[in-house]
Amino acid sequence: MPQPPSPYDFLPAVASFEVRSDDVADGQTLSMPQVSGIFGAGGEDRSPHLAWSGAPARTQSYAVTCFDPDAPTGSGFWHWVVYDIPTSCAELAPGAGDAEGSGLPAGAKQLRNDAGMYGYLGSAPPAGHGPHRYMFAVHALSVDALPIDENVSPAICGFNMFGTTLARALITPIYEQG
Repeated sequence: MPQPPSPYDFLPAVASFEVRSDDVADGQTLSMPQVSGIFGAGGEDRSPHLAWSGAPARTQSYAVTCFDPDAPTGSGFWHWVVYDIPTSCAELAPGAGDAEGSGLPAGAKQLRNDAGMYGYLGSAPPAGHGPHRYMFAVHALSVDALPIDENVSPAICGFNMFGTTLARALITPIYEQG
């Protein structure tokens, strides 16, 4: 079966840069810390380690997102959105995306995920629905702050990144429940 398109395929092409993680890898199954405990999947809802390098020199801030395009919603599911990350930051420690954002750098802000909670929400696809992709993206932006506040939806954040995204780095692990 061919791989479904990435939601980023429908946006203007941008440059790529390097992202790595000690916790997640392309095409590999998420480990239990990155799976949801809140939604009964037995995990810990702990955001993974992410580190990046090679963003364009014009980068003025970063945003980090986690999106499941395979959620049975018709519009996917946003698990995590962090924006206004200063360029002095090139790494997020495991668990940085707790509800309070206690591990985020000064100035960075989180939005509510699609469950209505601040912070990272681990994977919990419906049992038997098949593998879901969890697209961890680091977006290099040409603005130092997005013109939004913590009350907007992840879609509004994405809309405001449109046209300001210089480059994007992706890691896409998978997860499914039997």
